[in-house]
Amino acid sequence: MIQFFTSHFLNTLTLGQWLILALVPPAIVALYFLKLRRQPLQVPSTYLWSRAIEDLHVNSLWQRLRQSLLLLLQLLLIGLLIFTLVRPGWKGTELVGSRLIFMVDTSASMNSADVKPTRLDSAKQQALALIEQMKPGDVAMVISFSNVAKVEQTFTDNRRLLRQKVELIAATNRSSDLSEALRAASGLANPGQTGDPNNKDDIQTAEAQPATMYLFTDGGFNAVPTFRLGNLKAEYVKVASAKPRNIGIVAFSTDANPEKPGQIQAFARVENYGLATEKAVATLYVNDIELDSQNVEVAGRDPKNDLPGAAGVKFEMDTIENGVLKLELEIKDDLPLDNRAYTVVNLPQPAKILLLTPGNDALELALATDEAVKMAKVTRQPPKYMEDKKYLDAAADSSYDLIIYDQCAPKQMPNCNTLFIGTLPPGNEWQAAPKAFPTIVRDVNQLHPLSQLLAMENVKILESTPLTGPPGSTPLMEAYVGQGADTKFSTIYMIGPRAGYEDAVLGFEIVGVDEKGDVVSNTDWMRRRSFPVFVLNAIKYLGGVRTGLAMPSVKPGAPAALRALTAVKTLTVRSPRGEQFAIDREAQNQFIFTRTDDLGVYDVREGSGDKVSQKVAVNLFDPRESNLEPREKIEIGEEISAQKAKQVSRQELWRWLLLGAIGLLIFEWYVYNRRVYL
Repeated sequence: MIQFFTSHFLNTLTLGQWLILALVPPAIVALYFLKLRRQPLQVPSTYLWSRAIEDLHVNSLWQRLRQSLLLLLQLLLIGLLIFTLVRPGWKGTELVGSRLIFMVDTSASMNSADVKPTRLDSAKQQALALIEQMKPGDVAMVISFSNVAKVEQTFTDNRRLLRQKVELIAATNRSSDLSEALRAASGLANPGQTGDPNNKDDIQTAEAQPATMYLFTDGGFNAVPTFRLGNLKAEYVKVASAKPRNIGIVAFSTDANPEKPGQIQAFARVENYGLATEKAVATLYVNDIELDSQNVEVAGRDPKNDLPGAAGVKFEMDTIENGVLKLELEIKDDLPLDNRAYTVVNLPQPAKILLLTPGNDALELALATDEAVKMAKVTRQPPKYMEDKKYLDAAADSSYDLIIYDQCAPKQMPNCNTLFIGTLPPGNEWQAAPKAFPTIVRDVNQLHPLSQLLAMENVKILESTPLTGPPGSTPLMEAYVGQGADTKFSTIYMIGPRAGYEDAVLGFEIVGVDEKGDVVSNTDWMRRRSFPVFVLNAIKYLGGVRTGLAMPSVKPGAPAALRALTAVKTLTVRSPRGEQFAIDREAQNQFIFTRTDDLGVYDVREGSGDKVSQKVAVNLFDPRESNLEPREKIEIGEEISAQKAKQVSRQELWRWLLLGAIGLLIFEWYVYNRRVYL
């Protein structure tokens, strides 16, 4: 009997409040027992006396209770209200466990409207339903996760607080990654444990207590097969419909048209993750002005290979120096986030390069080619310029993107990338063996941007210096140095890290000065095609030159590396929703912006200026999030099958009882005003 009452009714009042409420029905009945007391009045009208005679039977305090419809209605009304206060209802599935972890997926796919109003709203409602089932003594915690995890609420038995934290969970545009959330849950359920079997530092620091972990998600994340659940029992609650419908843009870029000079092309890839063929209208905007549109038809997903249908979209337009291109798909599907994409068109800014050399015609000629001039603004100075205050200030303020030291070296390293030719950077991190003759190049690292496409097979080098760089250095060119028994296979071109910058060192001179002071050549490399390639590689990589028209797109939540066009210490970034953020300069003249959660275009201003110097586009471009097909099983240490999204909360009757009480109140008012009696 007690179990039946606790299962079907909830106590909402204290004992004192119940006692006060219990006095209300007797008070109503007592009012009907009371007799009217009349004061005798002398009036000349016999009619009034006749009315008074009718009330002679109420001249005492109590009377017999007469049959009254009003009394019955009032007592029934109070009874319904009292019954409503005990919140009658019944439960669905019984909640298992006294320690609960509610993990709610907030990734981009949870914005889908295939479950009304959205998947996230449905997940939150199911989490709230489970919280309502918690028994006295149960504790729970709430974790939200996308590609990062956030502990919304640590373990508590305060159901009101748990409900508040769940209701405050907001959707994101980020991708989904369960790893961090699992580590957070495991650290609380298995003290001292991370769940990673490769972590040798796991130590049981406290008595572990079993916990049930409810995952409210569509399963759109990578498997975590090596995770150890330990004392965690995982329940996968699938939040998705059986056949979601979505078509989305997964790539959007622009570049010059190689066949038509003076024109540029915009390309997009559209994928269909539903089973049916979809038709949409793709519209291209330039700075919010409609430029062109075309119909797109995308075949449905292939269920056998689980591959989405795909189609390409291409637009042609006149060259623009800068602006924002926006592509929109006009279609009503379940996920609008991937129906819009942006790309920012900016002509590449030339790198600021300082060349310090006593004289090197071949190097200066390579830096003066048409291709090099497009990518870099080169300033040439003699080595004595390193003593000038202008150089010292510029080197300290990151005014240059790259400084090339040819046959010379500074006393102190600058705050930028460097290329040393025939010399070593100052300090002890770089070491060089004595020069040796001859040098025969045998291996070039074709994977690194600095040395790719370099053909050195027929290049003759007289003397070179074997190099040893700081920890983390990467060999770029290796050769046999020396002759006879002294021949060694050594690195003669290398790049190494330096506090956020990179230093490349070429272990041989291109030209040098002999004992007589005459300029002599140390190699015939400058006569080969690979020499200008070597120079262009250095400009692109060490100078940080962007070669395409479009700025790289950033994914939501990913950091954006910005470079200032002028020597400023602060950039101001304005998000698509109007929020402004100030970011300070870091190493290598970079500004790292991390508040990229909103989709759209971010405006960047330098220093205290009002003019927008550059823009950054943030797009979803995530096939895993665009693919709304729910996963029937997830793998987190073991394979877990999905539960159907079902309402396990109490089914409440109090709302219907309250509506009935209101109806009774209206009927009682009607009876009173119409003087209806039984």
